[in-house]
Amino acid sequence: MDRPTMEDVAARAGVSRALVSLVMRGSPKVSEHRRAAVLLAADELGYSPHAMARSLASRTSHFVGVMVSDLHNAFWAEVVDGLDAYARDQGFELVINTGGRRAGRERQALASLLSFRPAGIALLGPVVPATAIAVAASQAPLVLVSRSSRLSTVDTVNDDGQSGSALAVDHLVSLGHTDIVHIDGGGGSQAAPRRTGYLAAMRRHGLSAKVIRSEYTDAAGAKAIRELLSDRIPTAVVAANDYNAIGAISALEEAGLRVPADVSVVGYDNTSLAALRHVSLTTVDQPRTEMGRLAAEALIQRVREERSHPVRHLLRPALVVRTTTAPPRPG
Repeated sequence: MDRPTMEDVAARAGVSRALVSLVMRGSPKVSEHRRAAVLLAADELGYSPHAMARSLASRTSHFVGVMVSDLHNAFWAEVVDGLDAYARDQGFELVINTGGRRAGRERQALASLLSFRPAGIALLGPVVPATAIAVAASQAPLVLVSRSSRLSTVDTVNDDGQSGSALAVDHLVSLGHTDIVHIDGGGGSQAAPRRTGYLAAMRRHGLSAKVIRSEYTDAAGAKAIRELLSDRIPTAVVAANDYNAIGAISALEEAGLRVPADVSVVGYDNTSLAALRHVSLTTVDQPRTEMGRLAAEALIQRVREERSHPVRHLLRPALVVRTTTAPPRPG
């Protein structure tokens, strides 16, 4: 049987569709007698008002749009957990889509979220151009996670990527490594600060730096390692993120190299994948759930007009040492 409609409820109750709409919106203009008749008919038919349609009709919304850059990365799932918990506690629901780490698709995903007239929008790791962000922020409150902005209408939540990469380099140097390569995140969100942090730390230690262009995926990490090994074998690798690091480790092992006996590897994000016993990846931890909570808090403050000035949360990362790093091989 098809899902019952407002017209079905009106026919069952013997009233107009307009009156059913008033009842479903909680309008005080309806008599108790008619309200009871409509609610009884709705109950008998199993009808419930479509919450999104109701918010469109009333021009008020308790939905928060969330665009996730990469649904394959567990890091974002944990950020969403924090966002969702705070939003629900404040009476908001999430509507989630993705742009697949491609600017064109992100534009479409952002336009789709805006078409629902959400209370606000959170963009997680977006690569969409700044101009598109500015346009979206003029239509709804907006917060960015893992992306910076100078717009006064946009709030941001980031970790200190420069400090995070420096922690990775400092750890490897403390073990005795001097030949340390960075596989970066290419044009991905926060790739630039992590790259800058690596380069600055290598200069501080008086070491030569080498950056290989990559992306935030395991396939890209593996490809970068194969490119690197055609030239030389470093003693350590600082990867763009945990997935990139897993791909790097896979390619190293395929080449007959042991991790960490031959090459040490450090990831970034400290996702649930990194903590698995058979992976046990040394990585830089971002407080993922807290980042989501702060994003939701900032967004809802804007929605409720409790604040007009931007907030710029910058969280300090920490190094988590596991078993993929060790002193360099002798000789």
